[in-house]
Amino acid sequence: MTAQARHGKNNTTSPVTVVKLGGSLAPHIREIIPALQSARRPLLIVPGGGIFADAVRQSGAATDADAAHWMACAAMDQYGWTLVARGVRTTTRIARPRDTCVLLPYCALRRYDPLPHSWDITSDTIAAWVAGMLGGDLLVLKSVDGIEAEGKLLARIEKPVHTDVIDPCFLSYVLEHRIRTFILNGTDTTRLSRWLCGEQVCGTGIGTTF
Repeated sequence: MTAQARHGKNNTTSPVTVVKLGGSLAPHIREIIPALQSARRPLLIVPGGGIFADAVRQSGAATDADAAHWMACAAMDQYGWTLVARGVRTTTRIARPRDTCVLLPYCALRRYDPLPHSWDITSDTIAAWVAGMLGGDLLVLKSVDGIEAEGKLLARIEKPVHTDVIDPCFLSYVLEHRIRTFILNGTDTTRLSRWLCGEQVCGTGIGTTF
């Protein structure tokens, strides 16, 4: 079932919003978490791997695709636990949250094993998979304003483009599965709060706009 079909099935409630919180934003967690918690709707936060995934890349296991994949998934759990100190509760269930919480995805990924084991797929595409499972929207928080081409920010993308802002499989995945996606600079919490209130802000929409 496509994400679009799931939207139709759940049209009595507003779509859940999945928020990918990139590991590069670790220094800004203190400001970002209150902004997310102030949202008028519950959010499901999918953590990046951060320094924990970097450690996997630098280890000998990085040459073994299966070992590296599961270690990197476990790294997402580790980064997720760093959010607990900021007052965010955790969950291991891929389900509509009652309040804003952070998903520790390792167990669900082990259960479903939905994606190829490759460094071309990171927590970006994993977050997209979670949003697709829930028939929800995806907000990707990065430390840049969005995706650029020839030095200009792309306000909207309707086909894959070359970029190192997200992993190589991400754009094809969200476009194929029709997952409404927006990339936003998480270091600007004023902009983040405005987006959460439904305002138009600087960033990159993928496939369609919110």
